[in-house]
Amino acid sequence: MSIPTPFWMRALLSALLATSLGLAGACAGGEAPADEAGTEVPTLQAEPRIAHEPTADDALPAALLGAAPAPQGQALHYLPGDEATTGYLALPDGDGPHPAVILVHEWNGLADRVRQVADALAAEGYVALAADLFQGRTGSNPDENRALTRETREDMDQVVANLNIAATYLRDRADTSGKVAVMGWCFGGGIALSYGLAGDAHEGTAMFYGQLVQDPELLQRITHEVYGTFAEEDGGIPPQDVEQFVEALRTAGIENDVHIYSEVNHGFWLFVDQEPDTRTQPALDAWQRLKAYLSRTLSN
Repeated sequence: MSIPTPFWMRALLSALLATSLGLAGACAGGEAPADEAGTEVPTLQAEPRIAHEPTADDALPAALLGAAPAPQGQALHYLPGDEATTGYLALPDGDGPHPAVILVHEWNGLADRVRQVADALAAEGYVALAADLFQGRTGSNPDENRALTRETREDMDQVVANLNIAATYLRDRADTSGKVAVMGWCFGGGIALSYGLAGDAHEGTAMFYGQLVQDPELLQRITHEVYGTFAEEDGGIPPQDVEQFVEALRTAGIENDVHIYSEVNHGFWLFVDQEPDTRTQPALDAWQRLKAYLSRTLSN
């Protein structure tokens, strides 16, 4: 049974996401086109499986390069009685048990790029569920994106409940190991960290350039290692803020793998294709770190 989010935690999460609205504009440089963001994935009767094809050590997933095929998984209404909220489920080949990952979208909603990353994780052997925090809606411009983000942060209890239900769904599947990590980018990165503080127990938090918490006492609520990827040229989350975050994690006794990449800006990892000359190598390193982190935290 989920425990209601305490008042102090709701206030903290709202404050974090209020700040993240200021970061949201930075996501615009790495945002999918409106038609991609609005792609509808049909709900399938059978559960399709994605072939086990891990990337080589020197290769990025096609999803990050804008070269992935159309999403191969299925739409999923994982909130009971809610037909509007439409997540996306990507399943690996084999009976399992497989570890599981929840993906939290950027400020424009659940777009195909995030679905394709879910497919890439399935190809690595993970049951991947891309959550939907906007009830099936996507934004097509910064004003719409800000409105969706603002509306969502006004009910942080619902955000936590949404992800709790997603995590329970994954743990209860017969083909999973019961271990779950949560990852996200920008708005979703901040949500992933916030969920690490307020959500039901899970095994991993991976954030890409998301809003930070720098209070060691609060961070002590996290019960697992934290992964973080950040950009040196990110004006919304400058390197000194990341360094303070790492120091707070250490003070709290939280193991972490946090790295700041030089010569790249906010949004670099999810959209390598927009600036391949500068983004490819840091994105590759971050991907290899992510794979190692998920293996480390979700292994049996």
